[in-house]
Order: sequence, then C-alpha cells, then structure tokens
Amino acid sequence: MGCGRNNEVGGVGNDRNCVCEVVRAIKDIQDNAVDVECQPCLTNCFLEPLGDLTAPSRRRRADTRVFTLKSKDGSPFHAFYKDTDFKDHDCISVFFRVETIFDGCCATLRVLEPRDHHGKEVDLLNECGTKINLGKLCKVTDFDSTDSCITVDLSCFCAVQCIKDVYLGICD
Repeated sequence: MGCGRNNEVGGVGNDRNCVCEVVRAIKDIQDNAVDVECQPCLTNCFLEPLGDLTAPSRRRRADTRVFTLKSKDGSPFHAFYKDTDFKDHDCISVFFRVETIFDGCCATLRVLEPRDHHGKEVDLLNECGTKINLGKLCKVTDFDSTDSCITVDLSCFCAVQCIKDVYLGICD
C-alpha cells in the first residue's frame, strides 16, 4: 500500500492505496458525524465522530477534519489559495479539507488558510519565499476556509496526517 506500490500479502496483490482509503474515511466521518463514546487515540484519522480528534473529552462542534499529505519524497504537498488579504503574499498552504472523492482515488480538496492562536495568517514560506519552512508549521493552531480547491490523484501520495477537527461553517 502507498508510495505507488501494491501490497502483496500471501501472494495476493492489493491495488488499493492507503492514502485513498484514509481520505475516503475522513470524508465519511465528516459526512456522518454521530454522538458516541469518546475514543482513546487522539490523532487517528479514522477516529469518529468528527470533533474528537483534538480533545475527545471536550468534543466541539466540527465540520472539517484538517489533514496534510506527503509526497513520495517526504515533503508536504502544498497548494495555492486566493488570499483575500492583499497586504501580504502568504497564499500557500499544506492544510486541506476533503470536499469530494471520485473515480476511485481522485479527490477535490479545499485549501485551508493556516492561522496562529491569535487568528493571524501564518506565512509558511521561507525568507526567500521559495520553499516551505517546516518550522513555521508549528505556529499553525487554527484554520480558515478559502474558496480555493485543488483536484488530486490520491495515489500519488505516500502519507496522510490528520491535524485537527474544526468548525469552518462549510455547507455541503
């Protein structure tokens, strides 16, 4: 599974990509939020219901499971978004919300704007503006919805990491 390889178990091949399955599960969880007992694992992408990922004992209203994707070389996948604040140039994000899944392993992802604990935009680029500064990812604690979406082939990614359940007020 993952990284473009089929996993063979006992001589039987599996053509399903684990990233596809995880993103599909995230979409299902977003669509089917239900009230159940709290679960112990706080960072499992399969954790239900929506709203439990960050603090299951204090379930919050949520409509989005924020996640990141990693490419085959281990770098975070990024996308551009239309920044409505024209005073700056921080229009790149590595954070997403799944909107739709189609053709087996393709998805439309909404690009989420990274924000710090004061609600300010976090510019993820390095000082030259040419690469993502991984250290700046630690400053991101909140997210805002954008109107920018990207369509991806999920089989091109090796890893998915769920970050947080949040309420963005997005209509399905």
